[in-house]
Amino acid sequence: MSDTNADVLQKVVSLSKRRGFVFPGSEIYGGLANTYDFGPLGVLLKKNIADLWWKFFVTRRPEMFGLDTCNLMSPNVWEASGHTANFTNVLVDCTNCKFRTRADHLIEDNVPTIGNVEGKPLEELDQIISNNKIVCPKCGKSVWTKCRNFNQLFETKIGIITTGQDKAYLRGELAQGMFVNFKNVLDSVHPKLPFGIAQSGKAYRNEITMGKFTFRTLEFDLAEFEYFVNPKDWEQHFEFWKNEMSAFAARVGLDQDHLRWRSHTKEELAHYSKRTEDLEFKFPWGYKEMWGLAYRTDFDLKNHMDKSGVDMQYTDSMTGEKFIPHVIEPTFGISRLFTILLVNAYTEEVDRVVLKLPAELAPYRVAVFPLVKNKEEIVNKAKGIFNSLVDAGFSVAWDERGNIGKRYYAQDEIGTPYCVTVDYQTLEDGTVTVRNRDTMKQDRVKIEDLSANISH
Repeated sequence: MSDTNADVLQKVVSLSKRRGFVFPGSEIYGGLANTYDFGPLGVLLKKNIADLWWKFFVTRRPEMFGLDTCNLMSPNVWEASGHTANFTNVLVDCTNCKFRTRADHLIEDNVPTIGNVEGKPLEELDQIISNNKIVCPKCGKSVWTKCRNFNQLFETKIGIITTGQDKAYLRGELAQGMFVNFKNVLDSVHPKLPFGIAQSGKAYRNEITMGKFTFRTLEFDLAEFEYFVNPKDWEQHFEFWKNEMSAFAARVGLDQDHLRWRSHTKEELAHYSKRTEDLEFKFPWGYKEMWGLAYRTDFDLKNHMDKSGVDMQYTDSMTGEKFIPHVIEPTFGISRLFTILLVNAYTEEVDRVVLKLPAELAPYRVAVFPLVKNKEEIVNKAKGIFNSLVDAGFSVAWDERGNIGKRYYAQDEIGTPYCVTVDYQTLEDGTVTVRNRDTMKQDRVKIEDLSANISH
């Protein structure tokens, strides 16, 4: 990453802590690598992202059904899904300073022209590191161990007395909770193909490489769905969801010039996938995966059917044909999108910093200011407007500190699209000043028209 690009990320990280978006995890004890806590504004932004995702992909589609499955499942689930054997990354250690990292990330960061090397044989990765004389980013020496596989599943124990029989795993993805409930969904809501099962929630991966802010963390928020289709129709559904994912990227305000689709090579395909494409975003440090779209075939349902003995077949009500549906899986990292939106929205102007977040995602849609805090009539009027906007469903900030200019700039920095100032004229004619974040234009608006004015 260049100094300029590093500065952009550092400025976003600094703003995030200063304004209450994100704090380093366990900070008072020196922190815990790759963990972050979402602050008062961060939880609002993250919730808005997840809510918009749910609305876009689930609520408005009658064939989509939601679930909220357990973080802990039987270890048999992860064995049947292939994760205990195949959910791996390749790590390498510096023998001088003991720095540990993912081999593919080490290579891609130091040999920009090489492209994606994930999935290449261990011996080939060793050769690339040696041939390019890649040095340790921590100590500057080039003395590496051999590359080796590392399973990303977090192990834990169930029960007060732990034995080998009590091993369990924190979920590394949301998909398996939906696959093991496939028959329950069939039997309870009787969907017709094609249909989807969706959920959002926490997932956990024992990441090797230090992440770039919330781009890669040990604990993160995912949103994904499994879309069950007739095997003969999978390609048309794959293309449909690819287009919908691009549409959602536009909906959250991402510039198409900063996005690209990249197909996985045969070497890097996951063990369950026959075709995978990533929608990549151009970060300050280059193009990296934002979301993924995979054709999982019948791999998961077939394996769970074989290992559990439970029939996972679907019966076509028109023809009577029984078969195991195939699956198209769009996956969205909510925590990762959080970082992307902040980087994308961060704007420096002549005398202010602005987060140009889409209005429906900004932590606050509107801020309400009484012009003076020691004038009871103005404060009471402003509180009434505040309450009415909250009752109308808006997320509203209240600020009576300092001068109006500083209040405006503070709201610009956290992405609030509109500021409403209640002043002496409000008491006379029932109008307020509405100031637009992006244009800084100010208009007088009647109080009764305020909700409509800030809805767009």
